[in-house]
Amino acid sequence: MDSIFKALADPTRRKLLDSLRAKPGQSLLDLQGQLEMSRFGVMKHLGVLEEANLIVTKKVGRFKHHYLNALPLQDAIDRWIDPYRVKPAARAALDLKSKLEGTTPMRDAKPDFMMQTFIRCTHDALWDALTDPEQMSAYHFLAARVVKQGDTYVYEHADGSRMLTCKTLEITPKSRIAATFEPGWDETLQPSRQVFLLVPEGDHMKLVIEHYDLTHPVVPGEGIHDGWARFASGLKSWLETGETVKFNDHAMAG
Repeated sequence: MDSIFKALADPTRRKLLDSLRAKPGQSLLDLQGQLEMSRFGVMKHLGVLEEANLIVTKKVGRFKHHYLNALPLQDAIDRWIDPYRVKPAARAALDLKSKLEGTTPMRDAKPDFMMQTFIRCTHDALWDALTDPEQMSAYHFLAARVVKQGDTYVYEHADGSRMLTCKTLEITPKSRIAATFEPGWDETLQPSRQVFLLVPEGDHMKLVIEHYDLTHPVVPGEGIHDGWARFASGLKSWLETGETVKFNDHAMAG
C-alpha cells in the first residue's frame, strides 16, 4: 500500500496514469511526447508506477506498451470506501468463428486491455481455479454456475440463461490459457478473446489478464474493466481464504 501512495504522490506520475486511462497501450515514445521531460526521466517515473503495480507492460516487437492496472486502487477502494459498488452487467453473444479466422496471433498483437494481480497460493491451486468449473462457479462475481462442455465453458445466471461463453483456443499447461470471450448479456458487444498468464514468484503467483479484439473503449470502473477487477478479486479471495466472495451488486442485496 505504501508504494501505491508514494507513486500517486507525484503529479507527473498521475499525469501518466491519466494518459494511460484515456489511451491504453501507449509506448514510451508516446508518453514522452506529452511531457517536457527526457526519455530517462519518463522511464524512471514509469519504473515507480510499475513497481507499485499501477501499470503493466507488454512488449510487442521493439516497443513496450503500457497499461493502467487498476486492481491495486480497487483493493484500496474495497478496503476503505465502497466494496460492493458495481454497475449491472447486461451483454449478449454473437458468433465468433468468422472473427477469429485471419486475426493476428495474440502472442504477436498488442492487447486492448491488461491487468495483473498477485495471489498467495500454489501454482497448481491457481491453475485448478482457472480450469475447474466447480471452483469457477464459487468465485465468479456474476455466474451462478459454470458448465464445461468439451473445450468450452458456459457461464450461467441463476435462472439458467447464458451469461458468457469461453471456448479454449490455446493452452499451455500451468502457464497460459487463451479463449474466446462471447458475452451473453448485450447484443451490441462483439465477441473478443482473453488470455490468462500464470507466473510463479516465490510463495505466490502472478496472474496476468490480457483482452484482445475489443471493439469499444475500455473505461476504468465500467464494463470490461470493472468485470475483470471483480473477477480477480473473487479469485484472489477464494484462493487465499477458501471463502466465496462474489463482488457484485447482487451480493449487497443478498
